[in-house]
Order: sequence, then structure tokens, then C-alpha cells
Amino acid sequence: MSEWVWETSPDGASRYVLGTAGENPLVCIGVNPSTAVPNQLDRTVTRVSRFAERAGHDSWVMLNVYPQISTDPAGLHRECDPLLMEQNLHHIAQRVDGRPLTVLAAWGVLVESRPYLVGLVGAVVALPALASVSWVSLGAPTKAGHPRHPLYVGGTTPLEPFDVAAYLDAEKRENPR
Repeated sequence: MSEWVWETSPDGASRYVLGTAGENPLVCIGVNPSTAVPNQLDRTVTRVSRFAERAGHDSWVMLNVYPQISTDPAGLHRECDPLLMEQNLHHIAQRVDGRPLTVLAAWGVLVESRPYLVGLVGAVVALPALASVSWVSLGAPTKAGHPRHPLYVGGTTPLEPFDVAAYLDAEKRENPR
């Protein structure tokens, strides 16, 4: 069994990192964490771990656009908490740390749950620590252009290159703020 990587807020209301330690992790970025913890994974994180193994990664790490724990994205804060956002970006940058890793964009249409979430995707993508990563998605994007959520694809769906810059440009055109 691999060593667990798990970083949460002191009050347990937010999870920044969940995964296993290794040299070649598949880094997955979802919308928000559910209740998964080491040795008690939820369906999403279980799927991520299987996609990582199938793609030849020795480990996996689950990060999220917004770290507030909620079993339903509709339960997220109505307004983005700036301090929580900054702490999350710090944890993401620290975990990736400029390494040329594979990052799985996996927020799906759930990113539309709150108006601030797509903007947070942009903030994550803009982190200098992620400049060397290779972005992938699970198969082709949804009709709305979002990378698919791990629960809504077949278990053998391949990882495909994902043009995150084009995705963000399209989002800006469709949803000017």
C-alpha cells in the first residue's frame, strides 16, 4: 500500500489534497471534494485511482478547483471565500511544484454549479507551478466543452490531450463577466 497524502483545513471543512505518494502521479483536478478520506475513498476518487493505474502512473493526487467539502456542488458557498481560494491555490502549487506532470481536468458540467468556479479554473491554470504540466481529459469534452467528470465516463475511457487555454478562451467568450 502506498503512503497517503492528505491535507485538510484545521476544522475539517475543506480538503486540499488526497492521494498516494509516488514519483509519477496522475494529478486530477475536480470541482470540489466530497467526503473521501484515506482508506475510505468515494466513487469519484476510486475511479481516479483506477484511471491512474490504467494509464501507467505509480500514484494519484486529487485536487479541486474549490476545496470546500460538500457531497453536492450545490452546497458550496454562494460566494467564493477569498482566503479559502488562496489556501487552495497554495496547496495546488506546492503539490505540483513546477514538475512536468500529467494533470487530468475532470470538473465536468459541475463547474457551472457556482458562477465563481470557472474563474477559479483560470486561477489554477495560471499558477506558475503548473506551467510545465500536460493537460488531459477523459475522452472528448462534453457538448458544453467541459472536461468530463470521472463518474460519467466508461472505465476504459482513454486520457486524451486537453487544450485548457482554448477551453478558458471559449468560457470567456460564452460567459463574459
